[in-house]
Amino acid sequence: MSARGTNGRPEPEVIVNFSDGYSYSKGKMEEVFRSGIFDKPPAKPHKETYAAKKEDVEVIVSELDITRLEAERALAKNNGDVQKALLALITP
Repeated sequence: MSARGTNGRPEPEVIVNFSDGYSYSKGKMEEVFRSGIFDKPPAKPHKETYAAKKEDVEVIVSELDITRLEAERALAKNNGDVQKALLALITP
């Protein structure tokens, strides 16, 4: 059996073949490690800086019958503006 792919080029050396069809080639993995990408510290995840007011959350929860978490996220996305949060939640 030949080590040729379907396009006529030789297949890269494979480290692992997964059941979904993906595989890693040794050359590409070594290239990534040499680039120094793993030497940098990982980026810190972005945290929401807005703390929703309890009254605003209660208004949205009672009016739209949604969870507190959904209401808090809507307020955070809209910088605490209740009117904009309500419109964002009811607009398709």
